[in-house]
Amino acid sequence: MLADTTELAMDVNKMAMTEEGQILQFVPFASAIEVGFWHKLTRKKLEEFKLDDSARNIIGSYSNNGFNGLPSHLSVDYDSFEHSASVMAPRNFLVEGSLLNKNTMDDFKTCDKKEIIKEVSNQIWQSIQSGEAIKNPSLIGRFLLLTFADLKKYHYYYWFAFPALIIEQNATAKKPVKVSDKFSTEQIQMLQNSYDDLAKRIGHDPGYFLVQRIDDSISLAELADFDVFFKDTDEVTVGFSDPSNLDEYPGWPLRNFLALISFHWGAKIKKLEVLCYRDRVRDGKRDVGHSLLLDIEALPDFRSCTDLPRVVGWEKNEKQKMIPRMVNLSATMDPVKLAESAVDLNLKLMRWRLVPEIDLELISTTRCLLLGSGTLGCNVARNLMGWGVRKITFVDNSRISYSNPVRQTLFEFEDCKNGGKKKAKAAAESLKRIFPGIDTRGIELTIPMPGHSVGSSEDEINRIRKDVEALETLFDEHDVIFLLMDTRESRWLPTLLGAAKRKIIINAALGFDTFMVMRHGLKRESSDTESSALEVSQKKLEIPGDRLGCYFCSDVVAPGDVSKSTRDRTLDQQCTVSRPGISMMASALAVELLVSVLQHKEGGYAAADTSGSEDYFDNDFATPLGMVPHQIRAFMSRFQLLTPVSLAFNCCTACSDIVVKAYNENGFEFLLKVFNVPKYLEDCTGLTKLQESTLETEIIEWSDDDFDENAD
Repeated sequence: MLADTTELAMDVNKMAMTEEGQILQFVPFASAIEVGFWHKLTRKKLEEFKLDDSARNIIGSYSNNGFNGLPSHLSVDYDSFEHSASVMAPRNFLVEGSLLNKNTMDDFKTCDKKEIIKEVSNQIWQSIQSGEAIKNPSLIGRFLLLTFADLKKYHYYYWFAFPALIIEQNATAKKPVKVSDKFSTEQIQMLQNSYDDLAKRIGHDPGYFLVQRIDDSISLAELADFDVFFKDTDEVTVGFSDPSNLDEYPGWPLRNFLALISFHWGAKIKKLEVLCYRDRVRDGKRDVGHSLLLDIEALPDFRSCTDLPRVVGWEKNEKQKMIPRMVNLSATMDPVKLAESAVDLNLKLMRWRLVPEIDLELISTTRCLLLGSGTLGCNVARNLMGWGVRKITFVDNSRISYSNPVRQTLFEFEDCKNGGKKKAKAAAESLKRIFPGIDTRGIELTIPMPGHSVGSSEDEINRIRKDVEALETLFDEHDVIFLLMDTRESRWLPTLLGAAKRKIIINAALGFDTFMVMRHGLKRESSDTESSALEVSQKKLEIPGDRLGCYFCSDVVAPGDVSKSTRDRTLDQQCTVSRPGISMMASALAVELLVSVLQHKEGGYAAADTSGSEDYFDNDFATPLGMVPHQIRAFMSRFQLLTPVSLAFNCCTACSDIVVKAYNENGFEFLLKVFNVPKYLEDCTGLTKLQESTLETEIIEWSDDDFDENAD
């Protein structure tokens, strides 16, 4: 996959050391990445890094308590992005590192490996030269992690580098001996106690330290105390916490430690001994006797280096090849979580590239109620899911018929059998199959309509009362209501409830080759109708969001069906007869309108522009996505879209203050009169008087159920 860079590889030479000494070899680190690290990287990539692939600081750790035959690991985990020494476990050591997460696979493959390891190595070298590494020795152990996260497949590609400074002159050492072979039991215990005392003084287990043996006593000190600790001797013992578990070879951290010692104290040292401190627990007992002592015969001379020395350190894979590794987490991760993350990724990519200001969390937490689970309801639900909405509730009272699945995208042929499944529940089940992370349910409910008499039967009245109460509860539980029903009169009660409860209402209605999508005006808690109307008159450029009309504001007759029920309509009147693509376009625009409303700084109170200006992003009506229209009307015979704006009608039968006040004060009793008494709404709102006062203009009441074959 990547070009081989063999000069960056280094491994243990299996040739055993002799008593006379051989070139000192080191056990390289083996990387270990916990699954939590990839989860955290995914979150960081989506929410913080985005397309920024600059280097990030991370923390790794290693231990000096490994057992013989086990690899010497440097680990990163979930906490590697914000680890602190105060939470480190005993005998574990922090190492600072650099994370380079590339945006594309090509960047991961082609980036200059020599250059990026050189950058990290230069940080190590500068810390040695400046003496900063004497105060904080962990700086000499810096590592590099190069990654590419394929977040669509959850494949993670990575390559570790553990930079080590080298020069032509190699370190040589005699064969190491175990501390238990050279120290008495008392001295081993003293060594252990001295190590613990130093750990208490500095607040954590020391990774690098000085060792002094005078007769039978042993004491430890920090590197910064070198000149005082060894002021009277040129025979020096230094120690480091050794992650290696092999009896003949020290661990990788010793390489840069020797460079530090050589650069600062090489001229003062005549004899150098290294304690490879290993702190194991066996059978419940602590044991440091297996630690190694190395006599260094020749120390590489870094004192004359002015430029960065040569560097090695890229990790080999399991087959000892210089190529990166890949971990596939798609099979081990929760499929539901994978789906949720993938949905979020699509939206976040849009935000990174095009609309950085968009508030995706506001969209995802919006609770949507869909009244109608047919052609419009199915398509609206699919579009809401695409925008990341997580809570969708369907309401319908009909069953799936054989004509439905080809137009209603959440249903299949099997849903039509045996009389057909209930639409609302079937739609919710289908949505759950498509995206298990959705919170959805289907509710079978009949929406009472004006002019459809309830009658005087107590059982019938109680049934209608329960339906009304159920609908009121659903309005309270949701933020946005979509009106997606077949009939005009079925939209009346939801329109009234939306006005009374101040909910965002999105309405979509279809004709044969036309459709209309609109948002209803959102009532304010204390509405000042006259003030709002005056503002409209003076500005003539906008209509405030609380003064926008609803679906019924342009009507001069109340919705109703005095003589017939919907069951008595002809076949073409019972179904929405429209061009097949219209429902998909209307549904998409309905959802896009909602998203634009949510992104506006005033939300549902966003004013509608009446100026006709095309500077959508340069006025008060704009959102990060553009304008927020009041209505969208389409005429497919001309393939034309219009965005008209209309003022709320003070005699509206659904949203006027008169009707809202009557509902708030009398509740179900008011609704019962509307259902049972013809013309009650006209009388209540003043439409009857308005019609009577119109002397020169004849007002004709049109109904879909009326057809006069003798009409002109």
